Order: sequence, then structure tokens, then C-alpha cells
Amino acid sequence: MTDKGFTDKVKGKAKEVTGDITNDKGMKAEGIVDQAIGKAKEVKADIKDISEELVEKAKEKLDKNKD
Repeated sequence: MTDKGFTDKVKGKAKEVTGDITNDKGMKAEGIVDQAIGKAKEVKADIKDISEELVEKAKEKLDKNKD
């Protein structure tokens, strides 16, 4: 199963909120970084899914043209 970044985004949001509540700027910054990592993983997974779909469609089109 592909990691779509959900866990990183949730963990990051929790750290960010905790940092806000406790006035811990380091924890808040870690949370923001974790959320960015989660978003990057989400984008990567989306690109992978789209590219796999495009490859499949291209294969289907090539197979049709062989007939």
C-alpha cells in the first residue's frame, strides 16, 4: 500500500497545535515540517497513480492499433 502522507499530516498537525498551546516554537516548526512531508508524499502518490493510469491507457491504445 502506498503511503499517501496521511499519518505525517496528522502527526504534524498534532505537533503544531501542541507547540501553539505550550508556546514551543521548535515543536510547532516540527509539526509544520511533518505536514509538508505528508503533503509531498500525497503529491508523489497522486503522480504515481496518474502515471500508472496513463501507461495503462497507452498500452490499451497500442493493443487496439495492432489489430
